[in-house]
Amino acid sequence: MLTRPAPLPRTVGGGERGARWLLALSVGAVLVLGPFAAIAAPDERLDAVSRLLIERGLMPSDVAQGTPTLAQKVRDGASDMVITAMNFLGVPYRLGGSGDSGGFDCSGFTRHIFEMSLGLVLPRRADEQAKAEGLVEVPREELRPGDLVFFNTLRRTFSHVGIYIGDGKFIHSPHSGASVRVDDMRFAYWNKRFTGARRAGASTDPPPASDTPTGR
Repeated sequence: MLTRPAPLPRTVGGGERGARWLLALSVGAVLVLGPFAAIAAPDERLDAVSRLLIERGLMPSDVAQGTPTLAQKVRDGASDMVITAMNFLGVPYRLGGSGDSGGFDCSGFTRHIFEMSLGLVLPRRADEQAKAEGLVEVPREELRPGDLVFFNTLRRTFSHVGIYIGDGKFIHSPHSGASVRVDDMRFAYWNKRFTGARRAGASTDPPPASDTPTGR
C-alpha cells in the first residue's frame, strides 16, 4: 500500500521550529561524518552536540566513557529518516493530524516522515501500516534505525506506532496533551505492549487505504 508522490519541499521556520532544525543538523553532522567529525570539528563542538542529544534523551549519558553512542548506531542506518523525525520534536499531538503546522497523531507522524524521507506514502491508520505491502516484518532483536515499531495501547494490536532510532529508543507522537518525543522501548509500559516491527522493502502500487485515523 505504498505509493511514490512528487518530491516534497522542506522548509525551515524560526523560533522553536528553527531550533529543532539546528539540532537535527547538528546530529546529522555526527551521523554523516562519523569518525571524521573528530578531525573536522573541535572537541568542544562535539561535546555540545552530545549534551544536546543527552538532554533530548537521544544519547546515553555514559557516552563520555567511550561506549557506543546513539549517533554511532544510527550512522549506518536510516540516518536521513531519523534526522527528519527529530526535526519534529515538540510538535503537539493532534488526533487525525498529519502535518507539523497543526500537529500529528501517531500514524500521521510516521506517514509524514516516511513520505518526506523515503518518498513513500504509508496507509493512514496504524493497523494498516503494520499490514502494508512493501513493508517486511522485523524481529525485535534485529531492529534498525528507521524501522516502524508497533504497540498495543488501546487493547488492540497495532493501535500505536513510532519510528525506531537506535539504542532501544523510538520517536513518536504519543497521546493527547503530549508532543512528539523520544521514549525507551525497554521501559515496562512500552516493553509489555510491543507487538511488532516493520521495515521498508520493495514498494508496490495497490489500491489506496482508508484515510480514517485510528490509534493514538
